[in-house]
Amino acid sequence: MNTIPVKDLPYERYDAKLVEEATEKFLQAEKDAKCVDDVLKARDELLKDFMHFFTMSSLAYTRYTLNTYDKFYLDEQAYYDEAMPIVGICRMKVANCVLNSRFKEELKKALPETLFPLLELESKCHSPETVEDEKEENSIVTEYSQLMSQLTTDWQGEKKTISYIRGFFESPDREMRKAAANAIGRVLESVSEQLDDIYDRLVKVRTRIAKKLGFKDFVELGYCRMGRIDYNREMVAKFRENVLKDLVPVVSKFKAQIQKELGLDEFKFYDDSVIPGGNPVPKVDAQGILDAARDMYDDMHPEASKLMRQMLSVGAIDPLPRDGKWGGGYATTFEDFHQTFILGNFTGMSDDIDLVTHEFGHTFAMNFAFDHDTEAGIGSSETAETHSMSMEFFAWKYLDKFFDDVKGYKFKHLGGCLSFIPYGVIVDEFQHVMYEHPELTPAERKKVYLDLEKKYRPYLNFDGIEYLEQGTRWQYQMHIYEMPFYYIDYCLAQVVALEFLSDSQKDYADAFNRYVEHCKRGGLYAFNHLVKLAGLKSPFEDGALKEVASTTVKLLDELKK
Repeated sequence: MNTIPVKDLPYERYDAKLVEEATEKFLQAEKDAKCVDDVLKARDELLKDFMHFFTMSSLAYTRYTLNTYDKFYLDEQAYYDEAMPIVGICRMKVANCVLNSRFKEELKKALPETLFPLLELESKCHSPETVEDEKEENSIVTEYSQLMSQLTTDWQGEKKTISYIRGFFESPDREMRKAAANAIGRVLESVSEQLDDIYDRLVKVRTRIAKKLGFKDFVELGYCRMGRIDYNREMVAKFRENVLKDLVPVVSKFKAQIQKELGLDEFKFYDDSVIPGGNPVPKVDAQGILDAARDMYDDMHPEASKLMRQMLSVGAIDPLPRDGKWGGGYATTFEDFHQTFILGNFTGMSDDIDLVTHEFGHTFAMNFAFDHDTEAGIGSSETAETHSMSMEFFAWKYLDKFFDDVKGYKFKHLGGCLSFIPYGVIVDEFQHVMYEHPELTPAERKKVYLDLEKKYRPYLNFDGIEYLEQGTRWQYQMHIYEMPFYYIDYCLAQVVALEFLSDSQKDYADAFNRYVEHCKRGGLYAFNHLVKLAGLKSPFEDGALKEVASTTVKLLDELKK
């Protein structure tokens, strides 16, 4: 277990040339191998080099996101933007080598079942012809993250970040919520030309990469990059149709009831995060939240207790917002040190508890994955998000540590999770349209977004909100710029998490034990197989969304009583 404070973990740039040399050494070793054990031994040595490269790049990225003004780590991030495509070519060479190995069938028996399908995708994602384009793509993504991290605007006499201002969407004062929406609109409008230009360049460079690799469009390449081995874009399109059919009417009815109880003539975008009676707020401050989380995990599970205490002891959770800090929340690992890390931006609202439990769910699974084959890890992103979103619900048992109004938090949290899914498919369908039609102008992109809002969230109204009424809400959804096609994974995982919640209401111990086993399996199996092993329905199954909607509404009704 690492005992070095995270801020003191030793960092040294790992030159991609060393990864290239290690790759060539592996290729020669595979060629000279007398048996499968020779190949496995050479692979183990190669993975150490890959993991060291990714440890250093993760450490550099984390320190860059903690302070985007830090010139040293900004330069390091720029280096990895250039180096990552070179390492991508190395991974492609290794994938092709293993896929064509004389010992392929023996390797299949020795390695996780997910590995060969993933290698098939890896072999398609890179080419020497796309290296410069990939470097350009990475540098544009960094340009976006730096711009958004350093955006501030006047708020109550002070300069504040978008992350901070978004917390006021939960204010009981409607005028305050409106002011927060307008403030975010104004700051986005001040850089609207930059945001449009950055996204336009990303769409074009990604499309160019996809065409060079022989794909029809970037959607196909995007799915390969996401490591999707047991579902495709047609299945995702069907999932979106099911959301429209089975979930949107339910969420619309739920929101209409909230609108009525709030006494609103119109349900505006800035009303979407509030509930009748006022949103519950944590009864403890930032440090109190971390202390309560420690006590919760002490009781929940021995491994969870050990991990949370270790993370707190080495400063592996950074929860407070500040100027220059990346504006979202994430969990990551520094593989060489067997160290997990959480970055967050507390707002003083109930979302702070969501952030802690969500990101800790990631680190809980990451900690188990240190014992897996390093390429299997925690699995692809929809699997990873089931770890985090489900942990949010398993924390319900301990909510009195965080809130006085426990029932109010449960109602808000559960209603927000159900309502999130239609928003998530908006983000996903928007990206499909963008990359299927890369020729769209900025104005046309905004119209597409507004049309999707009306399709999936017909109860919401953007009229009269500065800039956002033009269809620009997507511009501060960083996944659209930074991690294309990731967002649907939240939706798939949310369905699985709601199933775990339903089961936990009947038998908490049984549901939690199945969840722990689910986390331990990590990326050893594909998503749908993992869900089935956990005793749950796949989100792609017919009727899965209808069943989840029904059980969730019943629970919401019980909480309301």
